[in-house]
Amino acid sequence: MTTAMNWTSLLSADRLRAQRRPAETGALIARSDFHKDHDRIVFSSPFRRLGRKTQVHPMTENDHVHTRLTHSIEVGCVGRSLGIMVGHAIAGHLPPHISPLDLGAIVQAACLAHDIGNPPFGHAGEYAIRDWFRRERHINLLDGLSPAERCDVQTFEGNAQGFRVVTQLENHRFDGGMRLTYATLGATLKYPWTSEHAGHKQKFSCYQAETHLLEEIAAELGLVRKAAAIWSRHPLSYLMEAADDICYAILDLEDGVEIGMLPFAEICPLLVRMAGMDDKLLELEVAAAPSVRRKMSLLRSKAIDRCVREVTSAFMRNHERLLNGEYEGDLLAACPLFVQEGINASKKLARERIFNNRRKVEIEVGSFTCLDILLEAFCCAAHQLYREPDKLSFRNKRILDLMEYNSPQSGWSLYQSYMRVLDFIGGMTDNYATYLAQQVGGMGR
Repeated sequence: MTTAMNWTSLLSADRLRAQRRPAETGALIARSDFHKDHDRIVFSSPFRRLGRKTQVHPMTENDHVHTRLTHSIEVGCVGRSLGIMVGHAIAGHLPPHISPLDLGAIVQAACLAHDIGNPPFGHAGEYAIRDWFRRERHINLLDGLSPAERCDVQTFEGNAQGFRVVTQLENHRFDGGMRLTYATLGATLKYPWTSEHAGHKQKFSCYQAETHLLEEIAAELGLVRKAAAIWSRHPLSYLMEAADDICYAILDLEDGVEIGMLPFAEICPLLVRMAGMDDKLLELEVAAAPSVRRKMSLLRSKAIDRCVREVTSAFMRNHERLLNGEYEGDLLAACPLFVQEGINASKKLARERIFNNRRKVEIEVGSFTCLDILLEAFCCAAHQLYREPDKLSFRNKRILDLMEYNSPQSGWSLYQSYMRVLDFIGGMTDNYATYLAQQVGGMGR
């Protein structure tokens, strides 16, 4: 049977908007093109800023709790393992110049970039931005946007903003961005469609502004077109997704124990279930660990290892369906029941006992006020520049001056102007967003 996608195209080492040249891949290359992707992401400013962006617990003072940065690094480690293991399993299908280590580097790079577009305050920040653009009193600010453009700003999405960061905003601005390889870009596209197809979960990976880039990447990789502006996912994106799910399901619980929201005794059985090792030897190992942190570390490593092996097996069982663009859902759903139940129980416990923690809720509610102040100031200034460039108020001019090179220009479309505002605000850390809202709102000292 002829498959719809093939690994030769899917593993393209050519770079977005860069001059084509022979690929640097394979076992004899010390630093392949895919490893360079990893380095370009790690050394970028938006990746560094993840260290001050919320993972689950906003602005925590506990140094052992995850930020978006530590989460992304750990997801990258799990993703690298998944990529290498799958690479060995499909070695017979790979082009001669591609090694299993290359697949590990591609998935690791995609994992490192998977949260690079998240706004300050995590998912609360996404909801705050969407809410602002959907309010009735702001409807006049949307005049001048097409329906698809309205959909973009009213459904602000960290995944789509991340795609914009790596393809547009960093390094070669609006000329390929980081100029990552097509293979790595494909693996980052968890939702390779635009906002009008976001569905009830409001998930998509591409704004209207980057549709031409999505078209180019999909064509280069040979992704299956399912409908207008909808493509099948790159098979390696399923490994990136699985690495993320494994990490946050397990590590959210670890943070809960660290902060004192959950007792270790309550989550120990969940981790044992995910490890698939409900035996006396494991109990003895855990009992011998000298501290709760060491006990957590022991169980976490065993649970992650088992999940990685089961996801690899699930990928291989569905290899043909993945290449045909027929697989639906995530790979964890194709894993044995004990893995599915362990992951789902962990997520349920986190939702009920961690995500509803009072301090977390207080800061998230406050984040709406913070982002309201920033959006009101910068979007209204951009709107006046669009409508009345010759009557721009002194205050609005100074507000736009704060954006420096991100500032909209007279003559731009309203959509282009708002996207630059969202680039500016979305790129802020929790700390800087809080500081600037205080200054702009007249509360600074």
